[in-house]
Amino acid sequence: MKVLGIMGSPRVRGNSDILLSQALAAAKEGGAKVGKIILDRKQISGCKDCKKCNKTGICVIRDDMSEIKEKILEAHVIIHSVPVYFWSMTAQMKAYLDRWCVFFDADWNWHTIYYPQMHGKRIGLITVCGDPDVHTADPIVHSFKSTVEMTGMRWLGVVMASAAEKGEIANNEAALREAYELGKKAAAP
Repeated sequence: MKVLGIMGSPRVRGNSDILLSQALAAAKEGGAKVGKIILDRKQISGCKDCKKCNKTGICVIRDDMSEIKEKILEAHVIIHSVPVYFWSMTAQMKAYLDRWCVFFDADWNWHTIYYPQMHGKRIGLITVCGDPDVHTADPIVHSFKSTVEMTGMRWLGVVMASAAEKGEIANNEAALREAYELGKKAAAP
C-alpha cells in the first residue's frame, strides 16, 4: 500500500503540514509506504487548456508535474492538505489540480492508459482555515469531492479544522486525532 501526501500550503511546518504529517505517520504505522510532496517546492505551471493531452495523455508543459504525475499513478491513496486562501484553495494546489487534465480524454473519461491506475484510487482531504467556522473550506471540499465522484475514485474522507497562527493546530487534539484516523483509514486495504 502506497500513501502519497500532497501539501498545498507554502508554510512548511504550518497547520496544514502538521495535520498531513499526522495522517502520514498513522498510515506508516498501519504498514503503508508513505511519501510527501510539498507543492510550493515544485515548479508547476497552470494548465493552458491547449487540449493536446486530451489526445495523447501527455502534457506539453515541461515542469515538475510530470514527476508528480508518476507518483500519483504509483499511489493507492492520496491525501491532500491545503489551507483556505481567500475562500478557496491555494494557488499551488489549484495549479496542481488543474493539471490533472492530463489523465482525461476530451469527454472527461480516463485515458485508457491511466484508467487501471486511477479508477478506484482513494482520495482524502485535510483543510485548515483561520475562520472558526470550518465550513469556510466547503468550496475546497466541493472541488475534491466532485473530482472523485466524476472519475469513479473513492472518497476517503475529510478533516476540516480551524487555526490561524503557524503551528497552532498542534494544540487541537480533536483535529490531530481526526488526521490520525484519516491516515489509519488510508493504510487499510
